Amino acid sequence: PRCPDTRCRPPRRRSPSGFGIFQGIMPIIGYLLGYTFKDLIINIDHWIAFVLLCSIGLNMIRESLFNNEEKENYKLDIRTMLPLSIATSIDALVIGITLSFLKTNVLVSSLIITIITFILSILGVYIGNKFGTKYKNKSIFLGGVILILMGIKILLEHLNII
Repeated sequence: PRCPDTRCRPPRRRSPSGFGIFQGIMPIIGYLLGYTFKDLIINIDHWIAFVLLCSIGLNMIRESLFNNEEKENYKLDIRTMLPLSIATSIDALVIGITLSFLKTNVLVSSLIITIITFILSILGVYIGNKFGTKYKNKSIFLGGVILILMGIKILLEHLNII
């Protein structure tokens, strides 16, 4: 039997680990791609991040507005977290490409990125769980808006508008 109240069930640690893992792996992948695919990746990374973040954000907004069914908890399953982890770490791929031009240890950099992202993601899940319990659909709506704004920011930065 599952706990009917999300407040009595702690958030799972595997949710933030996806963000930490992808934030740590993407610079290594970017580093390895380096010069070979630099132009291709730099030309499309912002569009990929924009589309993924906006799609997830719009879906969250739609669910918050039109899904009146009582849910015991917003899904933190792999189908939700994997695309979100990838979308929010695409810039880390570009950082890896940048690291390939510098004399730096990409493994140490990636380890630091992984640890910091993991810790901040755990804090975010705990804070979000408490906030989401109290405000439910409003927090899902706000999360969707934040993801869309992140996508827009990434796109505008890469297009040199901001």
